[in-house]
Amino acid sequence: MSIIELHDVHKLYDMGAEKVRALNGVDLAIGKGEYVAIMGASGSGKSTLMNLVGCLDTPSSGSYVLNGTAVEKLNDQELAAIRNKEIGFVFQTFNLLARTDALQNVELPLIYAGTSKKDRRERAQKALARVGLTDRAHHLPNELSGGQRQRVAIARALVNDPSILLADEPTGNLDTTTSTEIMQLFDELHRMGNTVILVTHEAEIAAHAERKIVLRDGKVVSDVAVAEPAAAAH
Repeated sequence: MSIIELHDVHKLYDMGAEKVRALNGVDLAIGKGEYVAIMGASGSGKSTLMNLVGCLDTPSSGSYVLNGTAVEKLNDQELAAIRNKEIGFVFQTFNLLARTDALQNVELPLIYAGTSKKDRRERAQKALARVGLTDRAHHLPNELSGGQRQRVAIARALVNDPSILLADEPTGNLDTTTSTEIMQLFDELHRMGNTVILVTHEAEIAAHAERKIVLRDGKVVSDVAVAEPAAAAH
């Protein structure tokens, strides 16, 4: 059962007089519970694809069905609602609010969803526990290491129990040891049944996934199963 289905998706951007074709007829289906890496050089279209899959943008043409909903027909408000419900984002830069502690950062998506305070707190504590940060709940981001900040960001991505965990260069700002820890956490989350999509240009990060999709010039040029994912090799 596909949770993500893209058919002949094109994305054009107007750059003054010229049009830039960021995606050029992408067909893609990703099943529930898959672990996928999307790769490609700078300018290949992978960020545009991530923005579309994450409902941060809509296609210029073609169709995108997310968990049964036709995304290209949604208005901005409906896009925000489906994004909050279906997708947990993890970014390279963590995107945490500096003046709020870890627990409050994790609660944010639930505030947007209108969850009650008591329920919010409980779910945020549970999400922090899943990433092994219960003891850091009341620390501000600047009191945490880079790896701990990324764990807070992952807990925030998980708190709404989304259909998809979408990670954009999740280890880009981390040293090698911390990157390994964060990737082990993604491996574990996948084993627990989460659909994980990594956008990365690093082969060793992509090696954790079970399937590797490569983009070039806005097209899918390769889509292969990874023989022995790094997660399985441990």
